[in-house]
Amino acid sequence: QVQLVESGGGLVQAGGSLRVSCVASGGTFRTYAMGWFRQAPGKQREFVAAITGSGGSTLYKDSVKGRFTISRDNAKNTVYLQMNGLKPEDTATYLCAARKIGINTLVSGYDYWGQGTQVTVSS
Repeated sequence: QVQLVESGGGLVQAGGSLRVSCVASGGTFRTYAMGWFRQAPGKQREFVAAITGSGGSTLYKDSVKGRFTISRDNAKNTVYLQMNGLKPEDTATYLCAARKIGINTLVSGYDYWGQGTQVTVSS
């Protein structure tokens, strides 16, 4: 059983930057692909970015390409999401998720989820 705990959310002005982190425990971290999703009030959870276990491959939602960067440190059991050029429409709860094999963009494709960290971007 994998436990995931996110941190680093907060309030930032439009155009600003924020880095959210997710620490994993209870499994062999490097064997899990990791994903970041977000959910705004009244909206469905959506894919943001994902990274393979080795960190060698990444995938992004089109609207965040060039602004967000996913990375991981397997020695620290941590995955990061660096967010630059934030926009009000990026406001949401950001959740990390883990799956055993390969990158996936579907919510249903992930086995373990954190509780999320709130990111609010003011205009």
